[in-house]
Amino acid sequence: MSHLDRARRRLTAHPLALDATLAAGVLAAMVAGSFVDPHGEDGVSWGGVHSPAPLSLLLMTLGAVALVFRRRAPMTVLLLTGTVSVVECVTGDPRAPVAMSAVVALYTVAASTDRPTTWRVGLLTMTVLTGTAMLAGPLPWYAQENLGIFAWTGMAAAAGDAVRSRRAFVHAIRERAERAERTREEEARRRVAEERLRIARDLHDVVAHHIALVNVQAGVAAHVMDKRPDQAKEALAHVREASRSALNELRATVGLLRQSGDPEAPTEPAPGLHRLDELVGTFRSAGLQVEVARADQGTALPAAVGLAAYRVIQEALTNVQKHAGGEAKAEVSVVRVGPHIEVTVLDDGSGEDEDPVSGGGHGLLGMRERVTALRGTLTTGPRYGGGFRVHAILPVKTRTAATGRPGEPV
Repeated sequence: MSHLDRARRRLTAHPLALDATLAAGVLAAMVAGSFVDPHGEDGVSWGGVHSPAPLSLLLMTLGAVALVFRRRAPMTVLLLTGTVSVVECVTGDPRAPVAMSAVVALYTVAASTDRPTTWRVGLLTMTVLTGTAMLAGPLPWYAQENLGIFAWTGMAAAAGDAVRSRRAFVHAIRERAERAERTREEEARRRVAEERLRIARDLHDVVAHHIALVNVQAGVAAHVMDKRPDQAKEALAHVREASRSALNELRATVGLLRQSGDPEAPTEPAPGLHRLDELVGTFRSAGLQVEVARADQGTALPAAVGLAAYRVIQEALTNVQKHAGGEAKAEVSVVRVGPHIEVTVLDDGSGEDEDPVSGGGHGLLGMRERVTALRGTLTTGPRYGGGFRVHAILPVKTRTAATGRPGEPV
């Protein structure tokens, strides 16, 4: 970084010092300009011709001192510098460039206010200074000094307005960039929250289903261990199978949380209705009587829809096994109805804790969130005469699948 850049940053950090430096520069320029005689025999000439009057030196000093406070009170500074300029226009002969302080003050007002204010104040300043110089000054109205006052005040107002517009433009761009950054961060947080919720639902579905099976089979094994060891061995085999399935699904779910440098997650596809028979078989092996009826004509579902349907059936049958009583029977139906697939799980349970909502779990809530995320609907509630009903309507084509390439199965 150069010495000039360092000095500019230091002055920018201290506005009052910067304004004092500017005021000193303006005062030096006004004093130097007061020694110039624009009407010499050979044109403009320096020194030896005339020197500024004491009143002009006083007016130049007052105008320069006022500029030190131009940021704090721009209108007041413009009024003061404009007043000393008017006095110099009337009394100065030859005239000293006191109006330079008013030009700097007008630039400050234009750069720190809005455009309508700049127009009003600029026109008023130009009119007052130029009119006073032309009508009340010692020089003819067409003198170049009078026209110079008009030109310099106009350029000061225009330059200040341009600087203000550029600052507003840069501020708007910076604010838009910051808003876009905040939007990206909020979107990222929202996606993270949705992913956490989805993983939590998957973990709940996996754990609730398989642990329920393990609990039932372990109870059966403990009950028949002494009298029927063969049946106990079969129950323990089901416990081992359910545990292995739970571990595999947990490993696949937790694999989604791994970072890019971690070992690759399992590539086994997510479960869907193509594994419905396998799912129902695990419940039948646990002693639950389940009947399945399908009328979906081999519909190929998107992965998200198939997974949601699978999880709805899994959670519903788990609730039947946990809450409906030992003699309950369940019916599962999958039907294609127009652009939707309807999944229904019924049971005729008569257990005392038949309503799974009263258990305080999150199974029904997870099912509802899954279905709602796919723009489907879920209806749950007790059946007339006993039992419970879970009914889900899912779209066959999701928004993502609907925009796929031609020929892809949906």
